Amino acid sequence: MKDFLTGEELSAAQLDAVIDRALELKDGREEAEGAGKLAGRTVALIFEKPSTRTRISLEVAVAELGGIPVLLRGDEMQLTRGESIADTGRVLSRYVHAIAIRSGSDELVRELAGAASVPVVNALTPEHHPCQALADLMTLRERFGDRDDLRLAYVGDGNNVARSLAILGRTAGIEVAIASPQGYAIEPGLAALDTTDPLQAVSGADAVYTDVWVSMGDEAGADRRREALAPYQLNAALLDAAGDDAIAMHCLPAHPGEEITEDVLYGDRSAVWDQAENRLHAHKALLERLFDAGG
Repeated sequence: MKDFLTGEELSAAQLDAVIDRALELKDGREEAEGAGKLAGRTVALIFEKPSTRTRISLEVAVAELGGIPVLLRGDEMQLTRGESIADTGRVLSRYVHAIAIRSGSDELVRELAGAASVPVVNALTPEHHPCQALADLMTLRERFGDRDDLRLAYVGDGNNVARSLAILGRTAGIEVAIASPQGYAIEPGLAALDTTDPLQAVSGADAVYTDVWVSMGDEAGADRRREALAPYQLNAALLDAAGDDAIAMHCLPAHPGEEITEDVLYGDRSAVWDQAENRLHAHKALLERLFDAGG
């Protein structure tokens, strides 16, 4: 395992180990658990798109593990003047020990990983958000323990988050059901259940998950998307349909009143803020795993 681009790189045992380690790092943060694991290592953080949770949690993760984060924006490098991403990867590999990148192109990230001799982490692309899914699985482990019968329902736009939940959820042995309107679904077969009916998806679910209806780059069709996705709002009625103990999940940023209601987002059954915090600990565990694998 050199790179972490889609989540498919992890076996079930490796994924379980990463989540276990993330929980250890969280529990031991006040005692500086993991400090020094990246001592003498430098990690380039390339962000072509805006970020709050991913950027900050990655930067803090590298620093708390004893490494040096180097934050780079696409418009600060020679990429804007025609240098290829492959050549950028070759050069960065001579300077840093790993690269994390948030990009508007999956092909570009694959090309970077193919040319770089150091680990490359996908920090979000249009098709995948595996780091988010790691934090989500960690959150489920915190809430429900090692149960082998967990069911996660995702309702709304079949985007990168939905795809990563389906991929990593399958590896983790979690039944992932996805409800999206026609024209907004991910490719069939990734999730345990693909449906257009949100009530069917949430039936028996331990967690109900949603994401924004208008992602970065989708602004031109915002009104059409809101109309199509309105029946998929995560509200109290939908959460109740899952069960009394079901939790609400959202990867943020949220738009209360659109994809999720304010009472659910800020209510007692929300795990949203734990998810956000767990980005830090999941990133730490992932970085440790990548450096251990790469020697």
